[in-house]
Amino acid sequence: MATEQLLRTPFTDLVGVRHPVVQTGMGWVSGPRLVSGTANAGGLGILASATMTIQELERAIVEVKGRTDQPFGVNLRADAADAPDRCRLLIEHGVKVASFALAPKPELIAMLKEHGIVVMPSIGAAKHAVKVASWGADAVMVQGGEGGGHTGPVPTTLLLPTVLDAVGIPVIAAGGFFDGRGLAAALSYGAAGVGMGTRFLLTRDSAVPDAVKRLYLERGLTDTVVTAKVDGMPHRMLRTDLVEELEETSAVRRMGPTLRRTLEFKRTSGMSWPALLKDGREMRKAQGRTLGQMALAANTPMMLKAGLVEGDTSAGVLASGQVVGVIDDLPTCEELIDRIVTRAAEELRRARGYVV
Repeated sequence: MATEQLLRTPFTDLVGVRHPVVQTGMGWVSGPRLVSGTANAGGLGILASATMTIQELERAIVEVKGRTDQPFGVNLRADAADAPDRCRLLIEHGVKVASFALAPKPELIAMLKEHGIVVMPSIGAAKHAVKVASWGADAVMVQGGEGGGHTGPVPTTLLLPTVLDAVGIPVIAAGGFFDGRGLAAALSYGAAGVGMGTRFLLTRDSAVPDAVKRLYLERGLTDTVVTAKVDGMPHRMLRTDLVEELEETSAVRRMGPTLRRTLEFKRTSGMSWPALLKDGREMRKAQGRTLGQMALAANTPMMLKAGLVEGDTSAGVLASGQVVGVIDDLPTCEELIDRIVTRAAEELRRARGYVV
């Protein structure tokens, strides 16, 4: 039986979940099974929609709703050409939370909030938190450099307090969290919960191939690397032979494979060339990417799919946080969340004894 609520925070009140634990929206990983498993365990599961067509997203939302009656969220690309259409889809289906990898435009925030949807952008600096809070965001997720996927250079222990000092809305701490001690520490800082990616990837509810999960479990604390050679932006992933090769390969030699993956991404996403180019222009405007970085951007989804869905580590990359080096099991989402919140409550009670 799932653990009763042991910790009440501004985030649990805002979203209506039992536990202040968020499963982040990982491309190709955060599908209906993982999201519903997290939701049924009392946490907030977030569907990753950036790797889905809008039709696939609607089917995934319907599937999650068929698996759980608990709140869940959808992660959206704020700079996608069809972002407004995807937001309308969330409204139509009554999704509780809209999370964004980049700051959504004020008009998108207003549209979602008008229909009671909680807006939670991910940010990497205090000034960005201030900006989205002034636009009406209900909460923010802040990921330090320990996290997997796209990440920044500042560790969570330094980034989190600066964000907490800057805004008065609930802050979810991500990057480096995997157990109840981390949740207790985040709450002691003043955060309203924690977000975890790699820890949820390594659960029995995750659809990642078992052989790939075993590869993750074999890795140590120094077996991840941050590289910009995949899509031109800093990206933390497992150190594999392919990643080592990418690090050493020139841009000219990467051009051919990059073009092939771009064509594959176009076919998979169903996007037309004009839509793909429009997305690229928006990405350049929102993120300040160079033309070379934009050319690499479509690389990422297909390389992640090869590794995380197809299990082909010779042709794919495996996004990972540094916590991979301290994870050694594959619990269900329920087992994971139960032990995290139970341990966190124990640690907070113990710490209370230090107060004189």
